[in-house]
Amino acid sequence: MKKRVDLSLPEFGFVVATRAALGAGIGLLASGRLCRTSRKRLGATLLTVGALTTLPALYFVFGHETEPDRRMAASS
Repeated sequence: MKKRVDLSLPEFGFVVATRAALGAGIGLLASGRLCRTSRKRLGATLLTVGALTTLPALYFVFGHETEPDRRMAASS
């Protein structure tokens, strides 16, 4: 059975932003575009922010029950 996830636009934006911060941090740590100290500092910050905000993003995706699921659980 497939699970349907309904997210509001702000929740979806938050999930996308966390993935973008995590990816940008990894990209900066792997690239050689900026000077080493700036690149490492900015990359580590973005990586940390992306990793720490993953928990709330997971809650938005997997912790929410959709309205029909709540009604079905209440009637059981």
